[in-house]
Amino acid sequence: MTEFIRKRVKNVKNDVFSGITVALALVPEAVAFAFVAGVDPLVGLYAAFMVGLVTSIFGGRPGMISGATGALAVVMVSLVSKGNAMGNPDENLGLYYLFTTVILMGFIQICAGVFKLGKFVRLIPHPVMMGFVNGLAIVIFLSQLGMFKTTVAGEKVWLSGNSLWYMIGLVLLTMLIMWGLPKIKATKKLPEALIGILVVTGIVIFSNLDVATVGSFIKDGGGDGLKGGLPSLHLETFSKIPMNLETLKFIFPYALILAAIGLIESLMTLNLIDDLTETRGNSNKECVAQGSANILTGLFGGMGGCAMIGQSIINIKGGGRGRLSGITAAVMLLIFIVFASSYIEQVPIAALVGVMFMVVIGTFAWSSFRILNKIPRTDVFVLILVSGLTVIFDLAIAVLAGVVVSALVFSWENAKRIRARKRFKADGTKIYEIWGPLFFGSISAFNEKFDIKNDPQQVEIDFVEARISDHSAIEAIFALVEKYQAEGKSIVLKHLSEDCKVLLYKSSPIFSKVIEESIEDPRYHLAANPEDFPKPLSEYKF
Repeated sequence: MTEFIRKRVKNVKNDVFSGITVALALVPEAVAFAFVAGVDPLVGLYAAFMVGLVTSIFGGRPGMISGATGALAVVMVSLVSKGNAMGNPDENLGLYYLFTTVILMGFIQICAGVFKLGKFVRLIPHPVMMGFVNGLAIVIFLSQLGMFKTTVAGEKVWLSGNSLWYMIGLVLLTMLIMWGLPKIKATKKLPEALIGILVVTGIVIFSNLDVATVGSFIKDGGGDGLKGGLPSLHLETFSKIPMNLETLKFIFPYALILAAIGLIESLMTLNLIDDLTETRGNSNKECVAQGSANILTGLFGGMGGCAMIGQSIINIKGGGRGRLSGITAAVMLLIFIVFASSYIEQVPIAALVGVMFMVVIGTFAWSSFRILNKIPRTDVFVLILVSGLTVIFDLAIAVLAGVVVSALVFSWENAKRIRARKRFKADGTKIYEIWGPLFFGSISAFNEKFDIKNDPQQVEIDFVEARISDHSAIEAIFALVEKYQAEGKSIVLKHLSEDCKVLLYKSSPIFSKVIEESIEDPRYHLAANPEDFPKPLSEYKF
């Protein structure tokens, strides 16, 4: 009992410290993505709090962190812009269209969970997963480069002189602390990311260094600061925009795209966390939780969100494994907004950039370079394709393209595996033994195996090692039977599995006359009734 309690207390400590670290890292990310979407920073921060809290409590993957993400923000910017154009400039209709879209997005995600569509994430091949994490690591790295810019006369320019050197030095110091702290035995259990942020923040404050902080970052983007109150219910959303078919036509495509991107990113992050922790999450439960969180955040004035791979990895690397880590991150974020905004605004951006750079190093699948010459070239192509498309476009397009290419390659390879072994019985009957999958891709090769005009009067097609997979296969067999019968020849289909026979019987009554039900060859008896063998098997001669 004492050991059980000790382990639980240890987990609580890890979850809490890791959650605080994640909360600090969430602040500039949520603010930055809000700016990308064209909305107030508090809209992004409220989304990070509400989505993070709901998914941490009810989601299917403990330890995974959710919040406002860049993948969603790049889609939202078009929605907000077009929504603003539908009214007067001071009406800010784009924001209310965004809230409505996020609510609809949530309902779509809940439907995906209810209908158990989350299981289809299993169809994502490993090269697509590797391409996803590599591409996302590159995206995170590139997004952090923007932190090395400052606003001069309304334009973003690269840092130079002492400002640049201070930034680089503090980033490297943060990374060095995160790298070196776990290697020291006495400090092995300390949260290295949080220690790195606190040390660098202390250096900046006590040395009075002129560097970018969270507060200056928000003000450079046009925000007034981090200070805010508790999120409130935005019922005026439904009075600001017309609730009619025209509105639905406008927001539904955006809601569908956002729901798809959110679920793909969340479920792939779930799979990644499963691999890192060697545990198993519930994808359908996560879909419902993500949808519920987005409905709530839309009602309370947030921009919606999904799982965040960078913050999730920070949490896992920091020892956060339970739901408490995500709850702590969300609650601490709200505390920052309501009570501690002045302190959080003093945290240097360099410290947070250093943390994210370490996330990039931990996220990138460096093993992909080692295996490039050891895996099929098609898998190499898929890996590079998904990585590139993730950087150039977005995650949804990259994963969809990777799955499609992988599926086409798989279909092509299996289409070439159809075989037909030909032999004759003593009475002159010609037998075709079919080997391989019979589906749309292998139909042409299947048809080429038969010589209808020159075959004898009696023909048997033996599906000993073949399966009928789809409608194309059914139609091919139906056409083959008709051709033999048109030539006045007898054709018999043998050794079809029960599910294949059901498909053929349902498709046409012609098959009831050509399928042979009885099995004479003993090699097809996979199992036998024990009553048929009253003596021990060793006494029989087979």
